[in-house]
Amino acid sequence: MTTTQAPPVRIGKAAVAALGMLATSAGALESVVAPTLPLLQRELSLGPAEGALLSIAMLITGALVAPIAGNLGDRYGGKWVMIRLMAVVSVGGLVSALAPNLPVLLLGQVLQGAMVGAMPLSFILVRNYLPVGESKVAIGVVSGLFIGGGMLGTLIAGPIAEGLSRHWMFAIPTLAIILTTLLVHWLMPNDPPSQSDARIDWPGLALLSGILLTLMLGLSMAPEVGSRPLLLGALVVLLAVLVAGWIHVERRSPSPMVNLRLLAKPAIWSSYVITFAVCIGVSLSMYLVPQLFALSADGYGFGASATDIGLYLLPGAIAAALAGPVAGIATRRFGSSAVVAAGIAVTTATLVALVFLHSEIWHLVVGKVVIALASGVCITAVVVKTATSVDQGDTGTATSLVLVTRVIGFAAGAQISGAFLAAGIPSGSNVPAESAFITGFVIAGVVTALSLLVVRTMSKGVKE
Repeated sequence: MTTTQAPPVRIGKAAVAALGMLATSAGALESVVAPTLPLLQRELSLGPAEGALLSIAMLITGALVAPIAGNLGDRYGGKWVMIRLMAVVSVGGLVSALAPNLPVLLLGQVLQGAMVGAMPLSFILVRNYLPVGESKVAIGVVSGLFIGGGMLGTLIAGPIAEGLSRHWMFAIPTLAIILTTLLVHWLMPNDPPSQSDARIDWPGLALLSGILLTLMLGLSMAPEVGSRPLLLGALVVLLAVLVAGWIHVERRSPSPMVNLRLLAKPAIWSSYVITFAVCIGVSLSMYLVPQLFALSADGYGFGASATDIGLYLLPGAIAAALAGPVAGIATRRFGSSAVVAAGIAVTTATLVALVFLHSEIWHLVVGKVVIALASGVCITAVVVKTATSVDQGDTGTATSLVLVTRVIGFAAGAQISGAFLAAGIPSGSNVPAESAFITGFVIAGVVTALSLLVVRTMSKGVKE
């Protein structure tokens, strides 16, 4: 195995800006399906089950691709892998834009899901070519612009689909991705591979993909699992077998997909625990708040329309986009662990406040803004901490697993929310009792607060 040190080259603001514009374009393409799902269901004659499949196709692919892309970026260079990955995403966007039916649109969404892998590749590049302090800010900026792109896509998807057609809502951000990928290619220097002669661990890759796929499918089927215990048992057994097989393979591989010694570092495993717990708590609130807005004003809800709900959630989306740059600057000044702890504390306090204060629209709007900002700062600081706690040759692998943990945490939180709201519907009614929402906010606050127990572990053996 040969190891090549990163060259003493620094990238300019233009190169970082190109990465940011690419992140914005990718975020926009990622988010166009959710707000236009009813329109897609109507135009393509899709049932609820088909609509649900369309809504999670990209999520599943992203969870599978991110760790693979990060690992390949560590081995063969972040730019080399990113350009090829975004070529796949561009093809997926064009396929989605031209799709005449559901199967073709699903194919496009599966290909688009590769965009999730671009984030760890961006982190590899900025860490290779920027000093530690500047790289922390750059990671925060790129993360924030990806979220900002998601907000932009959510806002423009409906008007474009209704004013032009559903085809253009995929085509426009795809064209932006093609242009910004070319900018990255021109402005970003080629980073050398750290393990250019290492073989790809195909058995480890296949088993890790199986683990993530089983998890994501299990979470997507969670509402039905309670009435089908045999299915739950089969999924648990399959997951245990895959995990055991993956650990066995990785321990014996000369060039493992994921170095298990890396995962054993306190700074790394604690980052994944914090990410999972915080994302579950935030996901619970993300699901509950819109439901409260939509409930009839005759009870304890507000009877808000879809347009009204979008406007109420907009400040929170803006706060989430700002969280990345804020986290980058804060971690540079105060250190990652302090920023993570502050983000968890503020998020927990806000979730607890919503237990008692949710009778006015402004209570929920302000709560959503604070949660989005605090949790966004927290998770970005975790990514920064993870990226700077490992050797440069492991940056992509370590940060990609944070992103995968984030996806799984959000998916788990959404399914938990749906489960206890359904359980909270009184007999003879189709509306959950207010106590179900209170329980949800309590659970979210408790789970988030528990992550504080491992914050100190993030600093063990690592210097800021």
